[in-house]
Amino acid sequence: MTEKFDIVTAGSAATDGVAPATQRNIPHRGGAANPSATALATRFPGSVLRTDVVWGETTVMVARADVPAIMQWLHDEPSERYDYLSDVTAVEYRDFDQPIEVVWHLRSLPFRRFLRVKTQLEKNKELEVASVWGIWKAADWMERECYDMFGIRFTGHPDLRRILMWEQYKEGYPLRKDFPLRGRFSRAEQLRQALTQNPEAKYSMEELSIADAFNDLPDEMRKRLGAGERTGE
Repeated sequence: MTEKFDIVTAGSAATDGVAPATQRNIPHRGGAANPSATALATRFPGSVLRTDVVWGETTVMVARADVPAIMQWLHDEPSERYDYLSDVTAVEYRDFDQPIEVVWHLRSLPFRRFLRVKTQLEKNKELEVASVWGIWKAADWMERECYDMFGIRFTGHPDLRRILMWEQYKEGYPLRKDFPLRGRFSRAEQLRQALTQNPEAKYSMEELSIADAFNDLPDEMRKRLGAGERTGE
């Protein structure tokens, strides 16, 4: 049976009668804020710590404890409908006294809005924040990458483990400012550790489907690809 779904046209939910259009001549600062920022401050008084508008993009800094409620509201509220999570990342500044920022990039396709949500994590405390996987399934690999590179734990994530580095990687978190440029181990030791890993013991068959697909190719094609023939990408 074919599953039915509704096609969402960007900006189709707007009720102000103005057709969606790309902004032009945007000021560096002081432009019009995303109306969702005002709605958030009204719905969650005290939770929105700061609102910035830079080059037409609105960023709201929110209290870490209120992240789950805020994200759920942005997703479910009919006047917001942020149905697309495009990125989860983090920022660490050179000033070691400045907190690490966790950043979510949200898009409301029906209203054609973009909202950047941030929260801060003190470095001398546990680097933890609630997972948004239960709201947007796209957060799965994004949160794993953020954990892998920055060491931020997303509580409630169903399978939080490294995704770029191997699970036994012990050198820390490569995008942290305190990470040495050449790594804590020698290149020889890094290579030795990489070669001793058994990926088939760490990943599901779904994740290894590319390898299975290669084995299913005709012998002649596998030989050509194995000899280094380019595939035309």
